[in-house]
Formats: sequence, C-alpha cells, structure tokens
Amino acid sequence: MKKMKKVLVIFAVLSFLIFIRPALGLNSNTNATSNLQSDAIEQVDDSEQKNLLNNAFKGIKTFYSYTGFANATTGNLLMIFIGIIFIYLGIKFDYEPLLLIPIGTGVIIGNIPFVAGNQTGIYEAGSVLNYLYFGVLKGIYPPLIFLGIGAMTDFSSLIANPKLMLLGAAAQIGVFATFLGALYLGFNLPEAGAIGIIGGADGPTAIFLSSKLANGINILADGTTVKNLIGPIAIAAYSYMALVPVIQPPLMRLLISKEDRKIKMKPPRAVSQKEKMIFPVVAMLLTLFISPSALPLLGMLFFGNLLKESGRTERLADTARTKLIDIVTILLGVTVGASTQADIFITKDSMLIFGLGAISFVIATCGGLLFAKFMNRFLKGDNKINPLIGAAGVSAVPDSARVVHHEGLKSDPTNYLLMHAMAPNVSGVIGSAIAAGIILSFLG
Repeated sequence: MKKMKKVLVIFAVLSFLIFIRPALGLNSNTNATSNLQSDAIEQVDDSEQKNLLNNAFKGIKTFYSYTGFANATTGNLLMIFIGIIFIYLGIKFDYEPLLLIPIGTGVIIGNIPFVAGNQTGIYEAGSVLNYLYFGVLKGIYPPLIFLGIGAMTDFSSLIANPKLMLLGAAAQIGVFATFLGALYLGFNLPEAGAIGIIGGADGPTAIFLSSKLANGINILADGTTVKNLIGPIAIAAYSYMALVPVIQPPLMRLLISKEDRKIKMKPPRAVSQKEKMIFPVVAMLLTLFISPSALPLLGMLFFGNLLKESGRTERLADTARTKLIDIVTILLGVTVGASTQADIFITKDSMLIFGLGAISFVIATCGGLLFAKFMNRFLKGDNKINPLIGAAGVSAVPDSARVVHHEGLKSDPTNYLLMHAMAPNVSGVIGSAIAAGIILSFLG
C-alpha cells in the first residue's frame, strides 16, 4: 500500500513537472521546432485572413454590381423623374389621377436599373411584368376598358339630340391629320396609322391599334420589321387626355366669341327606357357594319351599355363599371408605364410622337369647335348649339365635357352645358373606335 502511494506521488510530481516545463523553459530541445511550427501557423492565419478579406471585398463588389446604383444611366434617372412628375400631376392637380398615378408608378418601376438575364424587366421573357404586359401587347386590356365605359355611360343626351354626333365625327380630323404628319416625318404606313389615333385622345383605342400595327413584330412587304411604338403612343395619348383642362380652354377662348359662349341650349327631351335599351343594339349593328375591325372595342362598349340599360343584369353591369375596370386600369397603367424603359423609350421617334400628339390634339379640338360654329349657320332660334361643346368631340370622357361646362359657367354662371357636352363626348369615343377600325382594315 505504501509502495502504491509512493508510485502515485512520483507520477503526480512528474506530471506536474511536464505541465510546467514550457513555462520554466525546460523544453529547450524542442524549442526551435516549436517556434518554426508557431511561425508557420501564424503565416497560415495571416493568409487565411487576407483571403477572407479579399473574398469579402469581392462579395461586396458583386453585390454592388447587381444594385441599381451600379447600373443606372442618365436615361433611367430622367424617366424616373418623369414618372414622379406624372404622380405629382395626378395628386396635386387631379389630372386623371386614376391614369397618371398607375402610369407614373409604372414608369418608375420600368426604369429601376437591373442586370439583364434575371427575368426582371418587362421585355424579358418569363418575368412577371412580361406576363402582365401580354394584355397590352395582344390588345386584351382595351376591350375590357370599353366594357366598363359602356356600363357606366348614359347615352341619353346623344339619343335626345343625334345631330351632336357630327361634332364627335368632326373632331376625328385630328386622327387623319396626325396620320399624314407621321408619314411626312418618315414613319411607314402601319406606324403612321397607329400614331394617328393619338388625335382622338383615346388611350385604350391608341393601345389597341398600336398593338396591332406598331408592335415590333409585324413584318412589312419589304422585309423590315415595324417599330415597337406601343409605349410612346400610349403615354402620349394618356398624357394629352390628362392635360385636357390645360390645352382646351385657351383654344375655346381663342376661337369662340364671348357672345357665342353665352348661348343657352334648350333642355334635351326626355328619353324613355325602351329607347335606352334599343340604342346599344342598333348602334352596335350600325357601327360594326361600317367598321367591322372595330368589333373588339365597339362590341364591348355597347355590350356594357346593354348590361346597364337592360334592367336585368345590374350585377354584371356593376362588376364591369367598378371592380373589372378598376383592375384592368391598374394593370394597363402600370404595364404601359413600365414599358417606357429608357433604352427603348428615349429615342427620336418618341419625341416626334409626342410632338405629333400635341399638334393632333389641338387640331381635333379646333375641328370640333369650328364645326359647331359651322352647324349654327343652319340652325335657328333655340335650336342653336353652344360652340363650346364642339371641344368635347375628342373622346376624353368625361373630362372634355367637364372642361366645356366650366368654360360655359365662366361666361354665364347660369349656363349648364355638361349634359349637352356629353353627347359629342361619347360620340368621340365611338368615332375614334370607328376610325381605328378603318385604319386597321386598310393597314392591318
């Protein structure tokens, strides 16, 4: 037992000496080897730290290369600024906010810089935006918009005073004037036809026709491919629709005398419910026999109105004029806005289209105003019309009619023109769709 205790004590002392040997410097025999190993370990640690830092910097550089800051161009920043202006105009001045706010947001979305190939942009196959853009590219959204417009439109003023339809037809002079102007500036026939419809100040119709004629897909007889002008044409059409309160009043005051602006029109006659029900059917047949190519637009317009006036399909009419048109307006506005990618949108052609659009809108407004004055030469007494309502012949419903009404009130606070102005206004919608159908028949 005593021997066992001695063995354990000796073992404990030896273990303790072995443990404190490095601290006492007693491992001199292996000190050189240990120092070499320590230096090697430190070198490895330093190398690993350097590699880690290099990899970290590479990761940060890679991350930065994928951000918008690294890929932004002057064009992107310019278009984002334009998108912000659209939103500002819609909110601050109430210029077509239901259109300008979605379009402005779409412009910002479409011009956020990104790395190509990740299915992000609206023109990249497989991206979410590209799928939503399908409705624009194939002309699906415009007929749905027309369905909603038909379901919320009252054609009573037009039924009560059919001669005012001529004002809507007269305003279409802007369409054909723009068409000739586009040809003069070097656009080919289909492209000029699509640009021309801007003169009708009808966004859905402009999108529908440009998706058929200037979609970047159709091939001409000489082998060239038409340009994709859907974005510039749509933005131009909606922009001038929103600027109706800015563009039209000066033209009204320039062309219509103060005395003529004070003309009071007799109240329209009462229209029976039976007339309202018959009108969409008769109008559908008549207009589509004249312009069958306008069937997707006018067919849906009068179908929507029939839902409203039949008295049996109020639920469908309510859906068409509220939920459906709201959803389609959101999708249409955002995708049209997003299609204005700087590398595609900021071109000489876009600038020419905007210039032509401004001129065409002026011509259309003047055409309606002057034709209204011309009509008064053949009308007597209380059958005379207030020439201001001619400006409502463009199809910016109902903004043109509201502008006419406000201008009439400025001349005579007791002169209410809204209901009278709605007749040429809805006629302008029908007229621009017929014009689009005729152009499509010849050039499609």
